[in-house]
Amino acid sequence: FNVMKKIVLTLILLFSLVTPIYSQTPQEQNETTFKALLDSGNEKLRKGDYRGALQDYTKAIEINPKYAEACMGRGGAKAQLGDYRDAIEDYTKAIDINPKLAIAYTGRGLAKDDLGVYRGAIKDYNKAIELDPKYAEAYYNRGVVKAKLRDRWEAIQDYNKAIELNPKYAKAYFNRGISKLKSGQKNSGCLDLSKAGELGYVEAYEAIKEHCN
Repeated sequence: FNVMKKIVLTLILLFSLVTPIYSQTPQEQNETTFKALLDSGNEKLRKGDYRGALQDYTKAIEINPKYAEACMGRGGAKAQLGDYRDAIEDYTKAIDINPKLAIAYTGRGLAKDDLGVYRGAIKDYNKAIELDPKYAEAYYNRGVVKAKLRDRWEAIQDYNKAIELNPKYAKAYFNRGISKLKSGQKNSGCLDLSKAGELGYVEAYEAIKEHCN
């Protein structure tokens, strides 16, 4: 009995050390490769390796052209490389696949902003906010475009909403402060710049030296 028990225990141990070997189907292989490429693209985008991210997303899209997040990621990489028109195409593909993807509208809005297509950018930010009313970045980005169009009162309203949703939004305080200064609201504008500086937005201190001292 003891010998048999030892044999059984030994076999159990051996089986536990053996990795099951099986072959994946072509579909499973594609899914595994796609996920690896998507994860790699996301990581490279996060680290600032935009060309590497672009390559990974493109390969992923070749495997599955109907995955909105991959198209959106590639759009983000292209935008960071200054290829705004192609970025817009990828964001549009993502939106066609998933019309409720608020972040894709925001990405496309940013690319349009960079091209100077301000009204089109605002339209995209409006849609992003419609889909996600608590999307602070969409309000902030819309405020930036409105400020460029010299609609400072509307810009301030958007910055207000962005700050309401994210009270530590340093750039929103900064840009609201600049809009207030340009609107003649010096004291309130300087307070916003000071708050932006406290939250870590170092450019605010240069603006304070120029406008508030």
